[in-house]
Amino acid sequence: MTSPVRMSELFRFWVPLQATWLMMSLEGPFLAAVIARLADPKHNLAAYGVAFALAILVEAPVIMMMSASTALVDSAGIYRRLRNFMWMLNLGITAVMLLLLFTPLWTLLTDTGMGLDKEVARLTRGSLYILLPWPAAIGYRRFYQGLLIRNGLTRRVAWGTVIRLVSMVAAALASRAAGLPGAWVGAAALTGGVCTEAVASRLMAADTVRSYLNKPSDNVLSHRDIMEFYLPLALTSTIALAVQPMVTFFMGQARFSLESLAVLPVVNSLVFIFRSPGLSYQEAAITMLGRDWNNFRVVRNFAILLGVGATCGLALIAWTPISTVWLRTVSGLTVELTDFALRPIRILTLMPMLSVMLSFQRSLLVARRKTGPVTWASAIEVAGILTVLFITIRMGDWVGATAAATAFMVGRLMSNIFLIGRTGKNS
Repeated sequence: MTSPVRMSELFRFWVPLQATWLMMSLEGPFLAAVIARLADPKHNLAAYGVAFALAILVEAPVIMMMSASTALVDSAGIYRRLRNFMWMLNLGITAVMLLLLFTPLWTLLTDTGMGLDKEVARLTRGSLYILLPWPAAIGYRRFYQGLLIRNGLTRRVAWGTVIRLVSMVAAALASRAAGLPGAWVGAAALTGGVCTEAVASRLMAADTVRSYLNKPSDNVLSHRDIMEFYLPLALTSTIALAVQPMVTFFMGQARFSLESLAVLPVVNSLVFIFRSPGLSYQEAAITMLGRDWNNFRVVRNFAILLGVGATCGLALIAWTPISTVWLRTVSGLTVELTDFALRPIRILTLMPMLSVMLSFQRSLLVARRKTGPVTWASAIEVAGILTVLFITIRMGDWVGATAAATAFMVGRLMSNIFLIGRTGKNS
């Protein structure tokens, strides 16, 4: 991007990306609301949260497969080599899931490490059985979505998300009708939705794949080249996504651990809705900024408006009677769990603004092809979260959900502060 852009043009470019992220952000509230309305919501919400956290950690290495295929695939040889790399990665993460479920690692993790309630542990293990194909399906889907994005077919990516949501609802209704426990209903919905979207993405990319297979391979990357390119990306996503299971571990040791585990999926899913503008903004900012930073002011000013707007939206729910409507009526929480959820949501009010700021900072680094600080910022954020959790839970005896929300805020702020001064054009 070398020509000047107006704020309105940036808005029109960003809206389709935001629509995709917004649709994905609705998954969490929907599934939490379904589980909350089934039998034994406290144990099932807790088990679903733990299972999702563990599955996310296993999935982490494949998150950046979309970025890899977008950046690298331009011919038949590179397509085949990166596709094979994707399959090896998928087999590896599936093997990790199998080891976790069918070896003594399970008891070591859930009993000795996390101290989970026996019923929560049982429901969590069943959920992970259902989620077994989920990480590999995500790697497969993101590989082919990257090809679509590289070729400007972003509307197909959005349609894939629509297909995923419809399939998720159908799977949730079917598993609920079959009488499965709530945590297993949530797992079945996630697996059904992602697997269907993975198949749809492959079908929608069929013509793109054919065009690549007809292109000669002049300079095919070696497996070592691909590994050197992908390892920093995988490390960044793994560090970032390791937070959720680590937080879950601390929740098992905290005061009111069961209640905290039950409300965290509801809290996180609500906050994620208002974080989604920041998550969707990074690619738009990179594209519009340009290598010469011609549109820096427009990109920066749009980020400011976006961050303020997203935080005001969350504040409107957190600090008004709308919070009771959301938590009780929409999410289906009991009066007891509503009280546990409200304080963490209020603590996280500024998180959407900090998320937009982080995406803006990352976009400046990526535009300069200087991604090292991004990995360091993620590591610093995780270190901050773990430090606050240790202080508040092990030393301060805080309620688990309140400690987690405080840790998330402190960790993200540390990440933002670290990147200040490292995102200048000449830094």
